[in-house]
Amino acid sequence: MAQLLVLTNAGEHDALPSLGLLNHQVRHIPLNTSRLLSAPESDLILVDARRDLANAKSLCKTLGASGIATPIILILSEGGFAVVNGDWMVTDVILDSSGPAETDARLRLALEQSVAEAPSNRIHASGVTIDEANYSAKVKGKPLDLTYKEFELLRFFASHPARVFTREQLLSEVWGYDYFGGTRTVDVHVRRLRAKLGDLEQLIGTVRNVGYRFNLAEEDHDESRTDPVNAEPERSGS
Repeated sequence: MAQLLVLTNAGEHDALPSLGLLNHQVRHIPLNTSRLLSAPESDLILVDARRDLANAKSLCKTLGASGIATPIILILSEGGFAVVNGDWMVTDVILDSSGPAETDARLRLALEQSVAEAPSNRIHASGVTIDEANYSAKVKGKPLDLTYKEFELLRFFASHPARVFTREQLLSEVWGYDYFGGTRTVDVHVRRLRAKLGDLEQLIGTVRNVGYRFNLAEEDHDESRTDPVNAEPERSGS
């Protein structure tokens, strides 16, 4: 069930009657740009352009220019199709007399396209899931309680699986060039991170006399199978 927002000056379900026959949560607000500021969150927006094409176009362009990722479907009467083009910045158009089967199909396709085109903010590697947008990480679905630097270190490792990094490189990439602490800081954070990974502590391997790397789980191995460097989990700190 999707959360739908209908922008219309008509009565409920008047803009697209078939919506009333579908299993979606539908909310209606007036076709007014000022009302968008307080509009409820939605998975998809439908704009009623049947009676006021100029206002509907202006509103659609405002939504598009705002960078909103929510798909927009324009509801039209038969005569309105002639004036709609790419300048309207909408995902799709639908005839107001469309039946429930067509309406549901268009909604579904618009939502699926939106998901497919959305940039991924998550990293998945060897049982670890990192949500970059929310600064959170999970191991096999269990949340990890990480400090900011522990999160940044884990994110960097998981973003570069099987690559070996020296302590100096990790300091530069995770702590920054202006950090004046020694490389021992890396060892301390790696030790703490391993402790929090629990059964998956072996994911952060030690490459003797070099540094550390993120070990791929068996199912994630590809070209790294041929890597001759033997990585082991470090328990002593350096």
